[in-house]
Amino acid sequence: CSHFTSQGSHGNGDVVLILTKYYHADMGKVLESSLWRSSDFGTTYTKLTLQPGVTTVIDNFYICPTNKRKIILVSSSLSDRDQSLFLSTDEGATFQKQLVPFSVETLIFHPRQEDKVLAYTREGKLYVSADLGKKWTLLQERVTKDHVFWAVSGVDADPDLVHVEAQDLGGGFRYVTCQIHNCSAKMLTLPFSGPIDHGSLTVQDNYIFFKATSTNQSKYYISYRRNEFVLMKLPKYALPKVRDSVYMAEWYQTDTYNLYQSDPRGELYSLVLEDVRSSRQAEESVVIDILEVRGVKGVFLANKKVDGKVVTLITYNKGRDWDYLRPPSTDMSGKPTNCKPPDCHLHLHLRWADNPYVSGTVHTKDTAPGLIMGAGNLGSQLVEYKEEMYITSDCGRTWRQVFEEEHHVLYLDHGGVIVAIKDTSIPLKVLKFSVDEGLTWSTHNFTSTSVFVDGLLSEPGDETLVMTVFGHISFRSDWELVKVDFRPSFSRQCNEQDYSSWDLTDLQGDRCVMGQQRSFRRRKPTSWCIKGRSFTAALAARVCQCRDSDFLCDYGFERAPSSESDASKCFANFWFNPLSPPDDCVLGQTYSSSVGYRKVVSNVCEGGVDPRQSPAQLQCPLLPPRGLQVSIRGEAVAVRPGEDVLFVVRQEQGDVLTTKYQVDLGDGFKAMYMNLTLTGEPIRHRYESPGVYRVSVRAENMAGHDEAVLFVQVNSPLQALYLEVVPVIGVNQEVNLTAVLQPLNPNLTVFYWWVGHSLQPLLSLENSVTTRFGDTGDVRVTVQAACGTSVLQDSRVVRVLDQFQLVPLQFSKDLDAHNPNTPEWREDVGLVVSRLLSKETSIPEELLVTVVKPGLPTLADLHLLLPAPRPTRKRSLTSDKVPPAAAGRVLPAPAPPRVWRRPPTSMVLVWARVWTSWPLVHRWGWETAQPPEERSAGS
Repeated sequence: CSHFTSQGSHGNGDVVLILTKYYHADMGKVLESSLWRSSDFGTTYTKLTLQPGVTTVIDNFYICPTNKRKIILVSSSLSDRDQSLFLSTDEGATFQKQLVPFSVETLIFHPRQEDKVLAYTREGKLYVSADLGKKWTLLQERVTKDHVFWAVSGVDADPDLVHVEAQDLGGGFRYVTCQIHNCSAKMLTLPFSGPIDHGSLTVQDNYIFFKATSTNQSKYYISYRRNEFVLMKLPKYALPKVRDSVYMAEWYQTDTYNLYQSDPRGELYSLVLEDVRSSRQAEESVVIDILEVRGVKGVFLANKKVDGKVVTLITYNKGRDWDYLRPPSTDMSGKPTNCKPPDCHLHLHLRWADNPYVSGTVHTKDTAPGLIMGAGNLGSQLVEYKEEMYITSDCGRTWRQVFEEEHHVLYLDHGGVIVAIKDTSIPLKVLKFSVDEGLTWSTHNFTSTSVFVDGLLSEPGDETLVMTVFGHISFRSDWELVKVDFRPSFSRQCNEQDYSSWDLTDLQGDRCVMGQQRSFRRRKPTSWCIKGRSFTAALAARVCQCRDSDFLCDYGFERAPSSESDASKCFANFWFNPLSPPDDCVLGQTYSSSVGYRKVVSNVCEGGVDPRQSPAQLQCPLLPPRGLQVSIRGEAVAVRPGEDVLFVVRQEQGDVLTTKYQVDLGDGFKAMYMNLTLTGEPIRHRYESPGVYRVSVRAENMAGHDEAVLFVQVNSPLQALYLEVVPVIGVNQEVNLTAVLQPLNPNLTVFYWWVGHSLQPLLSLENSVTTRFGDTGDVRVTVQAACGTSVLQDSRVVRVLDQFQLVPLQFSKDLDAHNPNTPEWREDVGLVVSRLLSKETSIPEELLVTVVKPGLPTLADLHLLLPAPRPTRKRSLTSDKVPPAAAGRVLPAPAPPRVWRRPPTSMVLVWARVWTSWPLVHRWGWETAQPPEERSAGS
């Protein structure tokens, strides 16, 4: 498997760099790479040798966007221990090696300043260089990959600013900014005080967006031109999932989304299209079937699901109105298609290509406005595996079929030449091209030997007439690179007489699109000339007067069904009150209540009709506090004694200047605050003792009050957990499982009990549960104790038997003085007793299990297990070494008791109190039987 990368021309327009990589799928790494350079735009290539005699693996290369002469290669050794950069300032003619003390994951060039680069490492660290990679400075650690952004020119005041999503010491994620010359902890700025969701920070042009989840509720915040963050307001019951500038998609079912559009600030959202199909399932990385037609503002294609069928729609006013694509009347052979609305339309596949070096199924370019070429079919719905090729040169008004199968497409010279190669798994030697926007097509043998085509490349911007076809002759062969130069076919540069004009209109023939009438140049079919780098398609634009169609429904409003006579009117949703004052309404000021309309974003119409005229001007009332919340910074509600806790109080609505905030932290601390939610300053506190504390905040002004409550658990980390359970038990006998915990945190610890192979645990707040085992055999019992963020686990195996003998044992009182009543001590004493009894009775030790009971006086149960069945009859252990089992019979005093020393200065006596056998029906009835007279053992 090889990876192919090209960055087109750099600087003088004739240099091409190609990086090929041999990637070993099983090892998961690149084993070989080659860097090729052409200085004649792909006619000849030279393989570059970076380090003679050394195998250098190039992982990637990066080209400065503002000076394409400057290039950085990222390389590593096969052992992945050493990594270095190779720097070039002459379009790759020469390179300088630079060792780096970190492993580069990705580099990010500054969008304006050519020598400044950010490096994100595999360890999640962020470095910066101001001299094209010669010296590096650590900026931040624990940074989220792909969520690092340079300052945006014209929006951020400081070009050296970086926007970063990083993890704090508490494990939460923050949005921070800093200057690259000083990014220490003291110089960090937190534009948003609270934690944000991992992987949600996006900085794009005027907007900064992220998601913040607290108390199981997700909220979406946006900042416009670096102003304060505000809550994004979507129609009620909407669930935002995907964002693109001022667009928001909302998951509705497993494979459809609803599409919303915002106001210019990105705060208020309105529905523009329901049931947009997604290419993947909702659980995965979702790609929705909507495509912006590049080159003409406001034009989008979308695939909508209607009654189970997928149909393609187009909008010319950024989603305000949608229409079906009109089908061509004839096919590519000139035969009638017999496809007529409303039963038949043109439908297109809008998915992206998996291969980055071929176009997607719909091809549009900024440099070729109005030109759209895509794969699809005619009919009542989109057919998944039918991919005929259609083209339009007037931005979707009229379409023509050009091929019966899907083709890869490349636009050259601003669309002056369209190149198409069949998308097929068989080798090819022919490509097709058109110089009249798809009206006619010619064929060209680009190679004498058929090639498996892997991709097409041209200079970024598609402004030249030179392209490269790359592929391979066989799966074991090297790369085949074929340069195709269309320049000899054109003898001259175009002049004004070589162009005609065309007017942009929507499907109804309306020339006012997005508030203006626009005209574009197109080359005449008879003119064989080169448009060139300086060509611009836009010819003229005239602003239109505003009409109803330039406005869509405002936040909280929706349009009436299209079947009604007043279908263009907007009505308030049942959940929305247009007269409600905005959240930031200040007493003494006025606000405008929406009448239900707002202009489509980017629409430039002026004057004319304005349905927003004469909105009611209302006085801001004194609003009572609403949506009061108290939380702990970091969102944890379990803390340790003596730990600093930062309480954050937020208020969604209501006046804050006249509101008093009474805070009770539950341990006797009470205080009154003013401007508590205005400043955003947290309340710092420490709890010294374990327990549950009720934290309450009451906000009150003259208009009303609100209250927020938070229960805080203060607990010490768990240190030890021991599961205590008898190792031998009878079938269906009740058995007690006990978790001995240190330290014991009553009412704060949750115990999870697993019995056998069951994945479903039993839950309890007590440290013991009672259960039964219905089948014989070994059963594993596991317990987990969870207290705050501290979790411990212990496990034991219980033998469940049909028959065994049980002998209660009693010890002399001397042992009680040395009994610490801990599980470990009881287990050790039980092992000692079993070992001594085995030695004295010759009963195998594995058949003796002594369980010392908790508490005083020290008592134990001796479990005598039946030996495994043997093929020949042997002498009975129980008949020769111990008295026959007789339920409830008190044994006579045994022979002089055996003595063992623990500790060395003490002697302890042990004797059997009662013999019994399983089943233990009357066991507890014999517990009161008196043992033989205690014999003096001395101490």
